[in-house]
Parts: sequence; structure tokens; C-alpha cells
Amino acid sequence: MSAYGSIAAPALKAPLPILSFQLPSPELKLVTYAVHGSDAPEELIRYLYTVFQAELEGGRTYPQEGPMTHEAFVAYFFGSTTIVGIVQPSDQDIKSDLESARGSRTWEECVAGCYYIKPNYPGRSSHNAGFLVPPTVRGQKLGLNLGRSYLQYAPKLGYRGSVFNLVYDNNGASLAIWDQLGFIRVGVIPGAGRLKTGPNGTEEYVDAVVVFKSFVP
Repeated sequence: MSAYGSIAAPALKAPLPILSFQLPSPELKLVTYAVHGSDAPEELIRYLYTVFQAELEGGRTYPQEGPMTHEAFVAYFFGSTTIVGIVQPSDQDIKSDLESARGSRTWEECVAGCYYIKPNYPGRSSHNAGFLVPPTVRGQKLGLNLGRSYLQYAPKLGYRGSVFNLVYDNNGASLAIWDQLGFIRVGVIPGAGRLKTGPNGTEEYVDAVVVFKSFVP
């Protein structure tokens, strides 16, 4: 539920494809899978829930203060279309589903991150996504390649563009990704977030950058 009330997600007209992206390491690739509603494996959801809880506790990237219940997390991250990235060997055939892609590994060993695709404004201006990359696998260009997959998936869901209205100024890695993927910085909201970015994790007000990209040719 947003400030605008319930916002319906776009109806999926056809299954989203599995996509593959070569990572900087020639031995590894990122493969992305779409899941809908709470169809993702429960063990995977529990793992991502712990990652998100830690992100909220860190207080530096998401606006929610937390803690968030498991049910609220499922509704927030898996209430519409969710993309899950799996790291696989480059020479391995692409698997047809998440469980097969995991194989004998734990989710902690193979999950590159995930993101939801859903509206953040009502019908006439609906477009958004939210990304989550576990800290243990950051620095491998996984976020960048998840972003690349988003540029392919979102138009297939009917979106004509995307706006991220709360990219906090302290989140340099995220801003660098959107810059590289052709998003435009269209504005700054002064002091938009009360984050734990001060000395010893004290709270301070941080600006938020608004970024936008059109998907219309």
C-alpha cells in the first residue's frame, strides 16, 4: 500500500525470457530468472529476507527503518515480478529454472542478487524497481548486469520508462550503475533520507538523486 492506495502491477502478457550476461571473470556468467508472486523457493526467500533485514539495519540505502516481518518482505519484494540473478560457470548450459540453476550449491553460494519490477505511482505514471545485492558478492559487476537485465525486462512488461526517486547521494555504486546504463539525473531532493551515515553510524540527513531513463526509441 502506497500513499496513493493499492497500485496494480502490469499484467504479464507472455513469460519473461531467461537472460545471460558475461561477467568480468571469463569463467563466470550471470543468468537471470523471473518469478511471480511468491512462486520463488521458500528457502531462497528466507535467504534474501535475511540480506534485506541486514540492509535495513545498516540504514544507508533503503528508506524503511525496519525490522520488517517476513510476510511484509514477501509482499514488498515478491508481490509482482521479481528477477533473481544466479552466477553460473560460463561453460555450463543455462538451466530452465532456479532450482536447476542452483544445483548442489546453497543459495548463499550462487545468488547474485534480485530486484522487483512494479509501479511506485498509480496507473498513468507507473514505473519502478528495487535492487538487492548481497554484500558478500559485491564488487563483481553483478549490480551492473542486473541493471542491464532490467533494461530488457521492464519494456516487456509494458513500461515506457523508469524513474528511481530515492537514490541516496551516499550510494555512489548505485549512481555509477545508472549513469553507465544511460539514466539521466533529473533532480536532487535535499535532505530526503535520515540515514546512518554519520560518524559511528549516527544518523544524518542525506540528499536523494532522482534518475530517469526512457524506454521509448
